[in-house]
Amino acid sequence: MTQNLIAQLDDKLRAKRESFDKIPVIDIAPLLDGSDKQKVAKKIRWALSNAGFMYVKNHNVAQDFVEKVFDVTRRFFDLPMEDKMKLHVSNSDVALRGYIEPFGENTDPTKTKDLKECFDIGPERAALEGPFFGPNQWPGALPEFQDLVYDYHQKMVTLSRQLLQGIAISLDLPETHFECFMQNPISIQRLLHYPPQNGQIDETIIGIGAHTDYGNLTILAQDDVGGLQVMNREGAWVEGSPIPGTFVINIGDLIQRLTNDVYLANMHRVINTSGRERYSIPFFIDADYSAEFAPLPSCVSASNPQRYHPVTCGAHKFGRFSNSYAHLKAAS
Repeated sequence: MTQNLIAQLDDKLRAKRESFDKIPVIDIAPLLDGSDKQKVAKKIRWALSNAGFMYVKNHNVAQDFVEKVFDVTRRFFDLPMEDKMKLHVSNSDVALRGYIEPFGENTDPTKTKDLKECFDIGPERAALEGPFFGPNQWPGALPEFQDLVYDYHQKMVTLSRQLLQGIAISLDLPETHFECFMQNPISIQRLLHYPPQNGQIDETIIGIGAHTDYGNLTILAQDDVGGLQVMNREGAWVEGSPIPGTFVINIGDLIQRLTNDVYLANMHRVINTSGRERYSIPFFIDADYSAEFAPLPSCVSASNPQRYHPVTCGAHKFGRFSNSYAHLKAAS
């Protein structure tokens, strides 16, 4: 009995315990206050060229506020399943707002079932407008939940725009480059709960299967449990250990496409073998639904020929989600 409580990872799921010497912690205060944007941009370029991931500190989001959001996240997932299912994502049609039960979304469906439950919100809308835009669903049992989670979403929108300024500068573009694509951007504020796993674990069921993120930028707040794994360029999995006071930042498919593979949208996954409940709060910022992404001329050369055709943000992102959600598959 005791032996079954110890997680025994299949060899394919083992990650190296390495300090993130190759994925730096970047102090973004000089970017946010304008004192040395170029210095920060240079560090961003190295991180996104080599790892696709970075930690950021001095991001101007108070830690006590982040902890309040984690607290209400835990209380939401502690609600009875019946109450959570009343807010099911299928109620929102293509807006994709609400609760997703364990195994209800699978990011690598040909290989892995995701042992996680989620809750998603986005920019508030009065009625369904189309994919990613519609009314949010809110749990009546937690009256403070709506204000806290939506306030967090708004703070992440602000921070993501500042980070995208840094990315623009890192690419020798005007710092306002992304603003023309972000008049009404798709954004998703997600809350996540990963139950612990024990016994023999292989790739068929883990917290979240290996995937790249779909859009522009992700800002992740982790608790202290751990479980994030990031693939390095050699194909080895490396643990993305929590660092207090930081967010984990990674780019998605659209930035890799924009940079013609100069910047890396890196594979990552979650395996929770801690014996504890794991919670995380990722925020995803993209661009306007109709915004077109194609390789920048500055990222195309004889040694790096154009690798991608243009795509629109919304079509690309919705196509990826259509493979993950059962109610979208049923409607297609």
